[in-house]
Amino acid sequence: MADTFDLTVIGTGPGGYVCAVRAAQLGMKVAVVEKWPTFGGTCLNIGCIPSKALLHVSELFEEARHSFPQLGIEVDAPRINLEAMMAHKDDVVASNTSGIEYLFKKNKITAFYGTGTIAAAGKVTVTAEDGTVSEITTKNIVIATGSVPANLPGIEIDEEKIVTSTGALELDKVPGHLLVIGAGVIGLELGSVWARLGAKVTVVEFLDRILPGMDGEVAKQFQRMLSKQGFEFKLGTKVTGIEKSDQGLIAQIEPAQGGEAASIEVDVALVAIGRVPYTEGLGLDGVGVELDKRGRVVTDGHYKTNVDGIYAIGDVIAGPMLAHKAEDEGIAIAEILAGQAGHVNYGVIPGVVYTSPEVASVGKSEDELKAEGVDYKAAKFPFTANGRAKAMLATDGFVKILADKATDRVLGCHIVGRGAGEMIHEAAVLMEFGGSAEDLARTCHAHPTMSEAVREAALGLGDGSIHI
Repeated sequence: MADTFDLTVIGTGPGGYVCAVRAAQLGMKVAVVEKWPTFGGTCLNIGCIPSKALLHVSELFEEARHSFPQLGIEVDAPRINLEAMMAHKDDVVASNTSGIEYLFKKNKITAFYGTGTIAAAGKVTVTAEDGTVSEITTKNIVIATGSVPANLPGIEIDEEKIVTSTGALELDKVPGHLLVIGAGVIGLELGSVWARLGAKVTVVEFLDRILPGMDGEVAKQFQRMLSKQGFEFKLGTKVTGIEKSDQGLIAQIEPAQGGEAASIEVDVALVAIGRVPYTEGLGLDGVGVELDKRGRVVTDGHYKTNVDGIYAIGDVIAGPMLAHKAEDEGIAIAEILAGQAGHVNYGVIPGVVYTSPEVASVGKSEDELKAEGVDYKAAKFPFTANGRAKAMLATDGFVKILADKATDRVLGCHIVGRGAGEMIHEAAVLMEFGGSAEDLARTCHAHPTMSEAVREAALGLGDGSIHI
């Protein structure tokens, strides 16, 4: 008789593998199902991790070209070895994915390779690449199958000239002209990589702003910084089609609200208009799992679907499509299944754009507080007034903190600057404990550090910043 597992997780991306490890730590017998040859899902294989490897290399290349002379470093003009850069990216991916394999072995988690289908509550069939089928008997099932890139009607992705983020991480040469469709996080990050390596980058966005959902002032200031880096923005504009020519691609564009059409000749087009939940092959119709109008799995406040014993986390359910959000949900559902009080505070989930400078935020934006009618106060501190930033030629950007006017409780923090993705976490910890701006302002910060700007912004919500 086949073994019965306490939990079977379908998908081993950040949500899935973290869920499996936490469940095993809590004493459960755990199985995972993965259709790819390596663990880690989109994030580790073709998303977060490889993109950060390329971002880091391209940032160093840019620094060597433009900052070294001012710092007194004299070197010959740097050249990019694209093959070596891609090899570094692949090494980073291999190291991370093999790390998950080690974690599974360490925690005695059984892995099944193939496409997982929910045959019934408590039954998962796994179809391997060679067609063989195995069956898993399990008390609980967690769907953690993530998301895939969204596409525009009539545009055929070939991952060579018309690419998603996957193809944009594998280009074999620097494009002369890169068209980025969508001014969200993915488009701006990958556009930054190729812009630093020499590509002309044009960003077309349907909305009249970049970074939808982020603080409006932050987005406006950041757009100016990217424009200085050579980005060309066409906002309030849509791409209606892309034709292939002998020279490359011809993209048809027109105003989002209608108007005179135009065309742009480019070498590569990156479609980065967002992502959609991936539930293909799961058999959800057959077992009656409910989906919403956007194709997301419907769950209650504890990740349970409408079918007993079937749960879902990560990009397949509502909420921001972020790896760390999925990880927290994976831990929460494992703890819930173990009888503990698993919980995710959705009000304190940081978001980061890993460009240069970085953009990071946590909590509410000014736009959201205004829409909700919250009486708030705001203060900013620029990195131009920070000693460490001056020493590192990293004075672009600022810290903005938002707090409740009556209670001084911090409601949001937004940072544009070098290392913003690291600095944002002191605000996250403060907010997790319901801290006030005064709490942050009275916390001693090491000098000289970029993080002093966070304290100075908090001081600005009281009697005033010291250094401006």
